[in-house]
Amino acid sequence: MSRPVRMTWRGPALAIALMVGCSSPTDPGIQPQVNNAPDNFQYQVSNVKNFTGTRVYTWQVTGTKASVNQATTVTAGTITLVIRDAAGAEVYNQSLAVNGTLDTVAGTMGTWTIRVQYTNATGTVNFRVQKHP
Repeated sequence: MSRPVRMTWRGPALAIALMVGCSSPTDPGIQPQVNNAPDNFQYQVSNVKNFTGTRVYTWQVTGTKASVNQATTVTAGTITLVIRDAAGAEVYNQSLAVNGTLDTVAGTMGTWTIRVQYTNATGTVNFRVQKHP
């Protein structure tokens, strides 16, 4: 007999993080932890093992540029981060194997798209995107 699951509402930010951070049954081995707040997006996933797939998120930013802090270990395959501004223009495209803090080019403020592309990837992913000061 299964037991009912009790859920407690913790507000829209947590609900969004839970919805976008969950993996589906067809994506074994990748369970991202995402904090998606205006002007501050954080993404982390441990124990990626030979994974191919894409994660896409929308992010609200009140500026025209962002700083991207990458601290990822890729031991096999590739993981690429692509960011598009509110007008759909690509403002950032970088391998997550490159670590450090890099800036996007200037774009249109509003709802940006953050895309993480995995190709036969193994490693640990950690990056943060923040509105450029």
